Amino acid sequence: MVLVMSTALYGKRRASFIKRRASKILSLGVSFFTSMYVIKWRDFFPHKELKEPPYFDARIVCYPRAKIVRDYLSWRQVDCHINNQYNTCFWKLVQSGKSEKEAQELLKGTLAKDKNEMLFTQFGINYDKLPAMFKKGSCVYKDHVEETVKIDEAGNPVKRIRQMVVVEHIDIIGNKFWEEHLNILKED
Repeated sequence: MVLVMSTALYGKRRASFIKRRASKILSLGVSFFTSMYVIKWRDFFPHKELKEPPYFDARIVCYPRAKIVRDYLSWRQVDCHINNQYNTCFWKLVQSGKSEKEAQELLKGTLAKDKNEMLFTQFGINYDKLPAMFKKGSCVYKDHVEETVKIDEAGNPVKRIRQMVVVEHIDIIGNKFWEEHLNILKED
């Protein structure tokens, strides 16, 4: 299994995490991701054995400005959609009895509307109704979240605002996400 992790490194110019060495940040990121993947395997696939060690392709891209990071992330989300639509068609064709080469030939030169039509007419799948996770990908970011930290003596929840990692499957191409999360791309 190969997963392409693409991370835009963007932060305060004064940040000193690992002396801002992109290769070291990349190495630590991939190593941590791989170890968590192995540790969490049984949580997601309790009846399936992990038969081979996973390996991942990753890269870090250092961008100088918030707008460039936003444009890059938007492009990655569009790319996620394009790849998912192609792969959904491809594997449905293979499952229906076509060889992988035949499936590739059938999809060569097709547009998004052609793939949508194929999925609907041949397989009864309305692509627009597939879960957002597949069409948008997973957006992982830090957000301020209200969390119950304890219950007081009277039985009332005591809540605090905490910065937590959030995973959502949402549109990051439009302005709404960025207007609601100004802190993500805040420049120095």
